[in-house]
Amino acid sequence: MAKTNKTKFALLGVLTLRPCSGYDIKKFCDNHLSHIWNENYGHIYPVLKQMEIEGLVTKKTEHNEGRPYRNVYSITEKGRAELNDWLLLPVEPYSFRSELLLKMFFAADIPLSNLIEKLEKKKDNDQQILEYHKIIEQMLKTRLKDRKEAPFWWAVLSYGRHSCNATIAWCEETIKYLQDLDQQQEL
Repeated sequence: MAKTNKTKFALLGVLTLRPCSGYDIKKFCDNHLSHIWNENYGHIYPVLKQMEIEGLVTKKTEHNEGRPYRNVYSITEKGRAELNDWLLLPVEPYSFRSELLLKMFFAADIPLSNLIEKLEKKKDNDQQILEYHKIIEQMLKTRLKDRKEAPFWWAVLSYGRHSCNATIAWCEETIKYLQDLDQQQEL
């Protein structure tokens, strides 16, 4: 079975929360979904145009004095129905990609110190993400607790927390392993 391009459904999902421009959608994905999903402008704008043609979204051009025109998209009932139909489908197999792991796999000829540096950066990044997750989790328990989406947002956030904790533990274990290996090679 051919894989479905999920960009359309990611955009429709964001538009269920509020009308957005392409820039707003990208910013939302970067700020709230980056640990599970990413989009780039090269995908967002063509998909928005196609969804408008298909009647899944409507576009309103806003004219703000002293600023460029801004196209704001809203989901239509047809768009909501298509999103809901997709949400009910089984999940396609997960395709994981990691540049860090790919580099590690082929790293036999590079200095261990370079790999350790990459692992330290990854660990620091995931620790920062965990701190951000704590802030979001507090918002879910207070300001956003009455939103119907809150339990689902919490579940996704929980996945991110577990994933970051596992990655941090793996980084620490691998750093120690490589440091020990480096010491053995020096002998």
